[in-house]
Amino acid sequence: MTKRTVSILGCGWLGVPLGRFLADRGFMVKGSVTNANKFDSLKTAGILPFRVMIDESGIETDNTSFFETDVLIISIPPRRIEGIERIFPAQIAQLIPVILKYEIRKVIFISSTSVYSENRQKAKETDVLSPDKASGKALVVAENLLRNLIDFETTIIRFGGLIGADRNPARFLLKSGVPVANVPVNLIHQDDCIGIIAAIINQELWGETLNACCPEHPMKRDFYGKAAEISGLPLPDISDVDEDYKIVDSSKLKRLLKYKFKYKSPLDYLESLTLGQKTKK
Repeated sequence: MTKRTVSILGCGWLGVPLGRFLADRGFMVKGSVTNANKFDSLKTAGILPFRVMIDESGIETDNTSFFETDVLIISIPPRRIEGIERIFPAQIAQLIPVILKYEIRKVIFISSTSVYSENRQKAKETDVLSPDKASGKALVVAENLLRNLIDFETTIIRFGGLIGADRNPARFLLKSGVPVANVPVNLIHQDDCIGIIAAIINQELWGETLNACCPEHPMKRDFYGKAAEISGLPLPDISDVDEDYKIVDSSKLKRLLKYKFKYKSPLDYLESLTLGQKTKK
């Protein structure tokens, strides 16, 4: 039996462990980076490395066989640069002729819950989108470019804030220097991101848009306070400003995939870190 092939466009914080996970389960995995110096880390993870550069004017690669695949996973988030509302959709638009040329039939596009505005709502996939941030606006346009094509099927995953692996939320908070507002968090662990993507591929769930966040949404005060305590860092300042927020609803994903989150709450992840520290002592 021929191995199914998955190509991951953008092997970074999520793409590399995702590729390793899929390779360990029998997939042929191809992964792209923009710098050939990263090839060794991909090979170590069982990923066949490729160099692929995408800008507004075209795609540059030294090996087009990257696009000979059963499933293309697009995991290139919008950069925080001026003009990203125009630049990022233009990059995604460059991919469409290539997807058609190589007759790729299945695409997963990694989007973000930044497509939803902060207006104290429960955010669902059917909402009319009016993002607050430039990155969210860029993602909405990119989503529509892919969704509206009938030659291939795209499943869009709107991930919440990413936690796990080497991302220490307490250090991120200190770096931002912003007091914590007492509003709910919309976060998801790296392990669940990988589990959800694998479930979509294995269950052939195509042509859908899915929110992907922990089902439980503790307050920022509680989550970041616990993260700081575990890390031995100063407790965050709590803002008394009445800020807007959203609560991202992932019930559609749970229903269609029958997916069980490894971390139902971001606090479960912090608890696992606490247990890990106790085990080491």
